[in-house]
Amino acid sequence: MASKKTLVIVESPAKANTINKYLGKEFVVKASLGHVKDLPKSKLGVDIEHDFEPTYVESPGKDKVIKELRAAAKTADRIFLAADPDREGEAICQHLKEILSGSKAEVFRVLFNEITPKAIQAAVAHPGRIDQNIVDAQQARRILDRIVGYQISPLLWDKVRRGISAGRVQTVALRLIVEREQEILAFKPEEYWSITAKLEGHQPPPFDAKLVKIKGKTASVTNQAEADHVLQGLKSAAFQVESVVTKEKKRYPVPPFTTSKLQQEAARKLRFTVKKTMMLARRLYEGIELGTEEGRIGLISYMRTDSPRISDDAMQMVRSYVSDVYSDKYLPEKPIIYKGKKDAQDAHEAIRPTFVGRTPDDLKGMLSDDEYKLYKLIWTRFTASQMNPAVYDQTSAEIVAGDYMFRASGRVLKFDGFLKVYEETADEDLKPAEDEEDITLPQLTQGETLKTLEINPKQHFTEPPPRFTEASLVKTLEEKGIGRPSTYATILTTIQDREYVQKDQGKFRPTELGTVVTTMLVRHFEEIFDIQYTARMEEELDEVEEGKMTWVEALRDFYKKFAKDLKKATKNMENLKAQELPTNEICEKCGGPMVQKWGQFGSFLACAAYPECKSTREIAKEETAPKEGATGADAEPEPCENCGKPMALKRGRFGQFLACTGYPECKTTRKITGSSGAPKKPDVILEEICPQCREAKLVVKDGRFGLFTSCGNYPKCKYIKPKLVGVSCPKPGCGGELIERRTKRGKTFYGCLKYPACDFVTWNKPVSEQCPQCGSSYLLEKTTKKDGLVHYCNEETCDYKVSVETEGVATA
Repeated sequence: MASKKTLVIVESPAKANTINKYLGKEFVVKASLGHVKDLPKSKLGVDIEHDFEPTYVESPGKDKVIKELRAAAKTADRIFLAADPDREGEAICQHLKEILSGSKAEVFRVLFNEITPKAIQAAVAHPGRIDQNIVDAQQARRILDRIVGYQISPLLWDKVRRGISAGRVQTVALRLIVEREQEILAFKPEEYWSITAKLEGHQPPPFDAKLVKIKGKTASVTNQAEADHVLQGLKSAAFQVESVVTKEKKRYPVPPFTTSKLQQEAARKLRFTVKKTMMLARRLYEGIELGTEEGRIGLISYMRTDSPRISDDAMQMVRSYVSDVYSDKYLPEKPIIYKGKKDAQDAHEAIRPTFVGRTPDDLKGMLSDDEYKLYKLIWTRFTASQMNPAVYDQTSAEIVAGDYMFRASGRVLKFDGFLKVYEETADEDLKPAEDEEDITLPQLTQGETLKTLEINPKQHFTEPPPRFTEASLVKTLEEKGIGRPSTYATILTTIQDREYVQKDQGKFRPTELGTVVTTMLVRHFEEIFDIQYTARMEEELDEVEEGKMTWVEALRDFYKKFAKDLKKATKNMENLKAQELPTNEICEKCGGPMVQKWGQFGSFLACAAYPECKSTREIAKEETAPKEGATGADAEPEPCENCGKPMALKRGRFGQFLACTGYPECKTTRKITGSSGAPKKPDVILEEICPQCREAKLVVKDGRFGLFTSCGNYPKCKYIKPKLVGVSCPKPGCGGELIERRTKRGKTFYGCLKYPACDFVTWNKPVSEQCPQCGSSYLLEKTTKKDGLVHYCNEETCDYKVSVETEGVATA
């Protein structure tokens, strides 16, 4: 009789493949493919009257996986549940334990922070038990999101548009974007002037000094008349050095990455979306085949963490590396200990390489370009975090000219310290302070009279607050305690998928739908979607995890407020579908008044005499109306080239277009220049050099199908940068990458970058996930009316298909 084995269950096939190589023959490793149980999709699944008792069902498409796991459990004497070390992972383990309850095998929880032989063997040598408090915290979040999504979304379907949704955290993130846009629209620029003197001392080089004080008070020059007055006063004034101060300043390294800091820095430095960063980080964590003696191995520690702490082993490893490679002058006398935030969960280490001796250059040929870039970012940040500070000589000179004081600042790097390895990228919205710029000042002496080369007055206007980028939105969410780093990718993806926001040159702009939905939800659910209240709910979930509060208590406190608001909103929320607002517009067909209504594509103008007159007209939005030949309310209607009747702005499935008001007798239509009916956006020049001609920089252009990146040397060079999807071509021996392409009619499809040498194509988007049934290296993604978003295998002989529900975001 064969001896029984230990069954190890993880979430993904990639993780299973890596771990399987580290364990002996007495272990069998299987993948659950994420959650095996969840709340039902067709109904609420929560008994609110009986302490929010959830009803779990087997996750769609998991029948075959569950059957295989049960069969494996019957022949095992022990079951090790080894899902990710976080709330979702703990819940997966609990549900696995429940579906395998028919097995007589003893069930253990196994935790590890990195997928390396040492970590895996240590984890299986010291198995533990499932932490019910962590399971309860995940369950509380899931039920909270389900209640909000399934009880508010039907309201929005009824009042605004079918198919849209509300999310407990998603709506608060959207609120930040909408309120920022309102600030921008309400902003009134104010004029101010800067005055800079270019001066020269007894030694070169010439340098700039800025006006900082007038008669001992902070300089404030608000218009040209004041600027001219200053220039007049400086005409006969001698510039004399009043004081020169030079002092040593240290710049300290930053901590190793937490999840949110990695998302921010990858967005700023690598231009990766948060979703892409997390996808790549998971690959690096779960294991990469190196093709060496090591084989497949996890390259970084677990990528979901809000703690900057590192283990003693990791500390010793990096300090030895710094000393050996960069010398002792770069190594701090004592290890640098970084403190996390007050509310940080300290269960996991910071994100770091599993072995610092495995440098990015060592792995360059074994990783994809994007994997390499992210690994290098993590490796350099971690290594630099245990290095000595950079040291500067910082000089500040104050220069007096009559009633006016000017200041010149500069600094010189004396010792590069951690900057030898890594330098953090500043927020795009923040300009470096004068004393943080590497400017060399000449040697100046107190009392020295300087030669005036020129005085430059410059007009400026205050600018509105910037729109959020992915990096700045993640930063704000973290600062305000909204959501958790593990949910940011889902939040950002959802608000874009729901068409609540769109990206304009990398920055979030709310759509009309997003603004309307936010306004209505905040008005009728003011407390539930309040920023401080949402942050407090996160704290309560943390308290549930720590055992300080039960999950039922947390839900009871929430629902007491929510139920009152829901009852009022059901009765009082305005019905946009039935709304007809009077306007000053006249119908081109019958001459009657036009009213503003709400439809599938937002607000539009319709004849008040409907249904007798069915004339409609699109409303030209301020941000999308063409500057020339405008078709808005205040513009002269453009005549039809065939019949002479006025053309009206309409919206179809492909955006705005002009159509003859003589329809149906005259069916003339005309496209509007630019994507989605908007005026063409100006070209944005990038720093990247064209890889084809190696002469011009790449430029982001606005074409008929949206934004694309091409060579700035067009038409001399016709290079267009391909949109990679992160999946290698599956054709044997090809080695190419799959990219997004378009047909002549604008329909998206996916093909190999090596076309025409390789003719692989597919209409549905490839996803970088291994098929758990046949082992295919990728899956395809599509949306169906019955199942929603699904991932399925493209192999003819494989019938694998699984429904994908967006994690952590309730939908209706």
